[in-house]
Amino acid sequence: MQSTRMWRRGANLEGDTANFVESEQILEINGFKFSLLQVRGSIPLLWEQIVDLSYKPQLKINKHEDTPKVVQRHFHDLSQRYGDIMVVNLTDQHGAEGELGKAYATEMARLPNVRYVAFDFHHICGTTNFDNLGVLYEEIGDEFEKQGYFLVDADGNILEEQKGVIRSNCIDCLDRTNVTQNYMAQKSLNLQLQRIGVLDSAECVSMFEDDYTKFRTIWAEQGDEISLQYAGTYALKGDLVRYGKQTVSGAIKDGISAMSRYYLNNFQDGVRQDALDLISGRYTVGTNSPSQLQPIGGSQPAFLPVASALLIGGVTVTSFTIHQAGRNTQQYLASALWAGVTAGVVAMIKANGRHLCSRPRLCHLI
Repeated sequence: MQSTRMWRRGANLEGDTANFVESEQILEINGFKFSLLQVRGSIPLLWEQIVDLSYKPQLKINKHEDTPKVVQRHFHDLSQRYGDIMVVNLTDQHGAEGELGKAYATEMARLPNVRYVAFDFHHICGTTNFDNLGVLYEEIGDEFEKQGYFLVDADGNILEEQKGVIRSNCIDCLDRTNVTQNYMAQKSLNLQLQRIGVLDSAECVSMFEDDYTKFRTIWAEQGDEISLQYAGTYALKGDLVRYGKQTVSGAIKDGISAMSRYYLNNFQDGVRQDALDLISGRYTVGTNSPSQLQPIGGSQPAFLPVASALLIGGVTVTSFTIHQAGRNTQQYLASALWAGVTAGVVAMIKANGRHLCSRPRLCHLI
């Protein structure tokens, strides 16, 4: 993963996605060793979502003649590495996510050897109905079980090999994806333990509280680590993985993480993206070329704290003068004046939102 959350979306022209994570669940028990691979990655189209101080920046699909080749290259690479690929798209099926999902489905229809499944996680599961992922499993469970898992016995004999993987994604490939991959991993774990007789066919790991708690904690912590690297905060919906339900403390934690993501995306991630591009070698420094990291000309970066101070001050003074407005006409005029100043500052910040954010300076988006 060589990107920050908002500044690298989708795929490049070579078919490499902005984020791609391989998760391997390993189980060692009674001399047997099991392994299950799952992968996640950004939707492999050419799209972007440039930060502009809004909470949810506008999502834009870039029309490009090479888009079919980008998708083909991406899945050719996956097939070479993993075998059969099944795509599970967890994005909303309406709004901007829905438009991106439709574009994704259109391109996937060109790849007859890759199964594509759209599952509107938010609509079907909401924020608390984790068990509704059973609807998804009813649709893909047979194929998932045919993909299997890797199994070796105590003598080193390979008894099973995994024949393919599920490629899951939401928009960020974080929160919804974490919950879904945890669910699929649990289903596979049950099959593995039943295979060697640790569980009978009527039992599942969720019946054993201590072991089940360890399993869920491992997956919750993995989701947090991926989210910290990509978004800078702990994963949202962590309670669904850790406890199987949303808790009050978890909802508060999610709210704090969501606000932290907003701040980091808008005011920190441009610099972080430059650092990642340098470390990964995507940008190379030329000895005779001018530095791309010189301060950006103009007063736009310095304007933000001034605008913020005016906005906070305007709201405060407006509130105070409105409270005092019943006393005389001057108070009414003062209230109107400060309300106008505040509205003007808000409009100016909104109009210049993209310029006020931390932007990467070294590499283009594609």
